[in-house]
Order: sequence, then structure tokens, then C-alpha cells
Amino acid sequence: MGALFGIWTWLAFAVISIIGFCVSLVAFLLTFPFDPNRYVTGRCIRAVGRLMCAATPVWKLSYQTPVPAGLPERCVCVSNHCSNIDPFLLIHLPWEMKFLAKASLFQIPFIGWGMKIAGDISLVRGSGRSARAALLTAGRYIERGMPVLFFPEGTRSQDGELLPFKDGAFRLAIEKGAAVLPIAIAGTSTALKKGDWKPSRAHGTCLVGQPIPSVGRGEDALVQLKAESRAAILELKRQLAERGY
Repeated sequence: MGALFGIWTWLAFAVISIIGFCVSLVAFLLTFPFDPNRYVTGRCIRAVGRLMCAATPVWKLSYQTPVPAGLPERCVCVSNHCSNIDPFLLIHLPWEMKFLAKASLFQIPFIGWGMKIAGDISLVRGSGRSARAALLTAGRYIERGMPVLFFPEGTRSQDGELLPFKDGAFRLAIEKGAAVLPIAIAGTSTALKKGDWKPSRAHGTCLVGQPIPSVGRGEDALVQLKAESRAAILELKRQLAERGY
């Protein structure tokens, strides 16, 4: 039964992603000359992703309320990372943002192509040149008022505990005068178990904290901002645990 359900899920993913990419491609071609942030295409692709999640009944993905009524004009979003489906959870949030993601994901037919036309940012792990190019692109988005999402751990946590944070997201926030928006994820780690191609039951959710300003900090701004953001995510994770996640 599990194998049949897995086959159904991936077939549904394939059909939805193919049709959704084609529709989103039309939106991209119609809007890209006057939509530098690719807002319209991004919203189309996120809607496709939500439909893909809805085709997997064992996944229940949602965000906790309240969420900020409005984001700062310049905003860097940071979240812990538990599972490959974390981006599918985060696209349920009620605003558009661009994701910094490993380059191999952009090579996946239709899904990865959709990420590309949506304006998500490709990063080759271990490549300093790729990292600099990715941060340059992210900085341009932030200057134009488009939030960018980083997983500052750099990879998924295997045990749910926060890994050390890398500097990139916080250095960028300071350079651009952007606020850091902390987000905590819980409940997604069981959705796609390592070595198993079949989706498993998962109730994933996220909780959004308050923006942390980067303007007006002293010489140790990077260390402070990174520490405050980490503490904020730990507190949000604690609140999620109190709510049963």
C-alpha cells in the first residue's frame, strides 16, 4: 500500500509541476520586462508548490499565527532547516520571497525550472565564486524590497538541533541595512526519510518572529546579529514545542 501511495504522489507531483510550470512560464513571459523582482511568476510557482503539497494527504503543512502584518522594506529571512520539504512549507507564508538554494535543485525538470523563472537564487556549495554571485543577486533583491530566505545552517540538521550559523545572511543584512526576520520550522523531518522514496506522515509548521534591526550596530554587529537571530529561532522552536510540534 505504501508503494502504491508513493507512486501516486510522485505521479501527481509530475503532472502538477508540468502543468504549473507551463502556466507560470506564460506569466513570466508576459511580465518579466516590467517585473524585475519576478513577483508575479514567483506567486504562480508558489501556488503550484502548494497544490503539490495538497496532493500528498500525509503531509499537513501550515504556518502558525500571528504573522507580521507587514515586513520591513528591506528584509533577510532566516530559518532552521529540518527537511527537503521545508521550502514547500515556507511558501505557505502570505508573502513572496526568494530562496537561496543549492544549484542541483535547479536542474530538476519543471520543479527546478520553475524555481529558476521564479527568480530563486542558485548556490554551488563550496564555491566561493558562486557564493559571492548569490549574495550579489540577493542584495539586489533586498534593495528592491524583495525578501530573501536563507537557511543559515547551510544544510539540514539530522537531529533537530540547530547547527552553527554561517555569516552570509547576516553580513548581507548589515551591508544593506536590512532587518533579519527569524522563522522556526518544526515537524517536517519525517516527511521524506533518508533512503526512502515514499512520503511519510508529517505535520509541519512554522512560526515567525519579530524583525531584528541591523542598522546602528557597533563593530561587533555581525556577531551580535547572528547571536540574536539564533536565540530568536531557539525561542520560536520552544514555543512550537509548547504547542505540540
